[in-house]
Amino acid sequence: PLPAPKSPSQAAQKPVNLPVTVSIKAVGDIIPGTNFPYNKLPEKKELLFESVKPYLKGADILFGNFESTMTDYPYSSKGGGGGMLFAFRTPPSYAKILKEAGFNILNIANNHSYDFNEQGFNDTIKNIESNGMKSVGKKGQIVYKNVKGVNFAFIGFSNYGEVHNSLLELKAGSELVKKAKEKADIVVISVHAGAEGTGALNVRNKTELFYGENRGNMVLFSRTMIDAGADLILGHGPHVTRALELYKGKLIAYSLGNFMGYRTLSTAGELGQSLILDVKMNPKGDFVSGKIIPVKLDGRGLPSVDEDFRSVGLIRSLTKSDFPNTGLKIDDKGLILKK
Repeated sequence: PLPAPKSPSQAAQKPVNLPVTVSIKAVGDIIPGTNFPYNKLPEKKELLFESVKPYLKGADILFGNFESTMTDYPYSSKGGGGGMLFAFRTPPSYAKILKEAGFNILNIANNHSYDFNEQGFNDTIKNIESNGMKSVGKKGQIVYKNVKGVNFAFIGFSNYGEVHNSLLELKAGSELVKKAKEKADIVVISVHAGAEGTGALNVRNKTELFYGENRGNMVLFSRTMIDAGADLILGHGPHVTRALELYKGKLIAYSLGNFMGYRTLSTAGELGQSLILDVKMNPKGDFVSGKIIPVKLDGRGLPSVDEDFRSVGLIRSLTKSDFPNTGLKIDDKGLILKK
């Protein structure tokens, strides 16, 4: 007998009005200034994002890692010792500036979200949410957002497993991803991990330590989360950009680097080379194409577009050296395509 006609594919049964692609723009660490231990705030906070604002627009979702706290709480958990005290406190009024720059998802799973104890952490969440944005990274939390009929889920990980989801607990992480995938078409993972600084440009498939702290194995973590159903991995934490990898059709950005560190972060050498990552995916979360919009940070830690395309060259060479067989090609203007 003739084979039965194939049933219409699932794609054909989906409502026809789904977009061909959805897009996310993502940036790394953002510290818009601090007033602790003394005042290092810009005179005009409205101008912080001025030179990059046009480039942050145009995506369905704009993601950033908020590497500070937003609170008025006076007591830091990092002690009052002198020297280089890295505790950051940004006034709550800055949430509005982030919202106006276009951000709608801010990661708080990082090593600064607890700089002002639990109170500071909760204030940060409250100030982000009350300004119409979503914070991502609280332990056990999945944040959902619908864009053009496509359901996104966001989960934030760091190596601080008491308060954030731990990237060291692969089984628990996988379970959370599976749970998110039950409701979401696309699961996006934000992960703060890896050693820091210009010695940490390369990605290695092994555990990274920083000052004796276990900062996880980014390759193992990222691939395990994709195996569990994740669609896009956005890494940050090393303060430098890192390679890109295509794994099972899904994009991994191993580090987005520094995006803004007003008078707080060093911008020497590669620490001052950054990007706005523009990613297009189909409604199932498969990578379609992308773009590296090159950014440079000035001496004050403020971003502008880099017409010398330095971070494009850097990410291209890191991708070639760290993942020579990955299915991506990056051209010298930052276009990312599948091979």
